[in-house]
Amino acid sequence: MKNAHALPVLRGRVQAGAALAPFTWFRVGGPAEWLVRPADADDLVALLAGLGDAPLTVLGAASNLIIRDGGLAGVVLRLGGGFGKVSVEADGVVAGAACLDAIVAEHAAAAGLAGLEFLSGIPGSIGGAVAMNAGAYGREVTDCLDWAEVATARGIQRLPASAFGFRYRHATLPPGGVVIRARFHARPGEAAQIGAAMAEIRAAREATQPVRARTGGSTFKNPPDHKAWQLIDAAGCRGLRLGNAQVSEKHCNFLLNTGGATAAELEALGEQVRARVLAHSGVTLEWEIKRIGAPATGATA
Repeated sequence: MKNAHALPVLRGRVQAGAALAPFTWFRVGGPAEWLVRPADADDLVALLAGLGDAPLTVLGAASNLIIRDGGLAGVVLRLGGGFGKVSVEADGVVAGAACLDAIVAEHAAAAGLAGLEFLSGIPGSIGGAVAMNAGAYGREVTDCLDWAEVATARGIQRLPASAFGFRYRHATLPPGGVVIRARFHARPGEAAQIGAAMAEIRAAREATQPVRARTGGSTFKNPPDHKAWQLIDAAGCRGLRLGNAQVSEKHCNFLLNTGGATAAELEALGEQVRARVLAHSGVTLEWEIKRIGAPATGATA
């Protein structure tokens, strides 16, 4: 993709060399070769059909993502506008992929629907939640998803939850597929109880996680029979720093950009944590945060 003419004609917005750091929770990372925001589902299908072999990266709320300092080649897709609509039904909620998880929980609560409170504790968007089977506080997407609509180069298809092969923090999408809408089932409940449960979740996050910092959510997956934060703490990594990147003092499975950190510093700090945990406990931590893109020019990692 050497010039804008390599892209199909779209009605949405196309930007060359667009900065991506402002879209990420960490506020780090290089630019996109092309940043595309389709006007609607038809525009998205046209984009997917015309990509050829160009790389495609779907960028949601970017709450669990490190974009490396060299940026992303090809097309970075960001959904907005009409992709963020929410509608409440008698026994569930239908939400666009760009809608924040917490907003879906709030709509359900306002309608007296229970079972989706856990979404208020997930700092992401619905598209990403489906694509990674996001979860919190004992529930995950697979527990409440009825169906999701996925755009591919061939068009839009509505798939039942069983088609996604959900497992821990993973879903299988059709090749080249992008989630654009999903339906979650819920049950009638007492508005006061639903509101109290959501308030408890918010309070728990505030008390235990650095929610107001430049962070990216849980850095590492919990290994079988272990809690990642306990392994990290036991290995002496709480508060560990590398440049302007730091392991959170409040919750040591969170990395922080304390101001001016690079993606390389954050990723290298994470690798230091993994090495220390392995040396101390013999457990290999797996990244839960996604790390994508190229390192900065001249970088060694």
